[in-house]
Amino acid sequence: MKNLILGIAVLLYGCAQKQEAPTTPPPPTLPVVEITSGQATTYQEYPASIEGKVNLEIRPQVDGYLDQVFVDEGAFVKAGQPLFKINDLPYREQLNNAKASLSAAQASIVNTQLEIDKLTPLVANKVISDFQLKAAKAANSVAIANAEQAKAMVGTAQINFGYTTIKAPVNGYIGRLPKKKGSLVSRTDVEALTQLSDVQEVHVYFALGESDFIKFKAQYDGATLNDKLKKLEPISLLLADQTIYPKQGKIDMIDGQFDKNTGAITLRATFANAQGLLRSGNTGKVRLSLQHDSAILVPQSATIEVQDKVFVYTVAEGNKVKKLPITIIGKSGNNYLIKDGVKAGDRIVFTGLDLLQEGAVITPEKAKPVIAQN
Repeated sequence: MKNLILGIAVLLYGCAQKQEAPTTPPPPTLPVVEITSGQATTYQEYPASIEGKVNLEIRPQVDGYLDQVFVDEGAFVKAGQPLFKINDLPYREQLNNAKASLSAAQASIVNTQLEIDKLTPLVANKVISDFQLKAAKAANSVAIANAEQAKAMVGTAQINFGYTTIKAPVNGYIGRLPKKKGSLVSRTDVEALTQLSDVQEVHVYFALGESDFIKFKAQYDGATLNDKLKKLEPISLLLADQTIYPKQGKIDMIDGQFDKNTGAITLRATFANAQGLLRSGNTGKVRLSLQHDSAILVPQSATIEVQDKVFVYTVAEGNKVKKLPITIIGKSGNNYLIKDGVKAGDRIVFTGLDLLQEGAVITPEKAKPVIAQN
């Protein structure tokens, strides 16, 4: 009887042990995508400085006191519009004096010509020798030369008198006005009266390093740089507040040589600016596009970053995952462009990477294929 009870107890204990044995959880189901290759566009940004198409210093050509300042700082002016007026009294008197000297010289011509007219018949009739006639002709020549000199002095005086009114040479916007009414100004002043910028179009200057410049040139066909310039696509300008300028520009100049100090070459792009939104001195960034054919594309959501390195989980034989580092060369839309680490045809886990470990087994679930998104 005791043996029977003992056997029943052992049997019940064994059943309980079987019921309490833990079960292995099923592999997690995760979406998996197959890596493909395709055409993609990446963008590179370069710091840029902005200048008006014409950017001038307005300086006085004559010395004197400022009688009038006709414009205000920041005003838009048209070519030929008066900007400043220098006191013209000294130059008006110089002009009057030059005109008087010219009148005297012209009168001298008349007098010497009368003397020639008087002596000519007398010499012809041999009443007097021709010495006096020659002297009269010489005096006439001197009078003519003096008149020409006086005429030049009148021209110079008129030019200086005209310089007392300083006019805008081009359309544009006025800069700061350090000199106010009553200030003494001079041609030798270090500081200009103001700056004048024509910004109907602006020039945007940026620099490319040697390697970037080689890649940039390689994108476009053409035997010469001028041929390549004609085929360049329009570029965008990113302003200081990170907004995109509404107009696109065109690269129209490449510097003739690299800067020895920086190892970079300067390029210029021209942007229309009819509304005057851009001014000389603005800064921003030029955004250049770079086309990639047969690029390996990996969705950003299929990557994980650990200690400044980016990894993906590939799905190997038996649906085991393997953690691999990848090298990123650019970004296109929601995809990374990959240099190495994976290849087209590899399967990678699309989402849920945070809970994965090396060698884990999953149940793959088909996700949408990777496509190029520019």
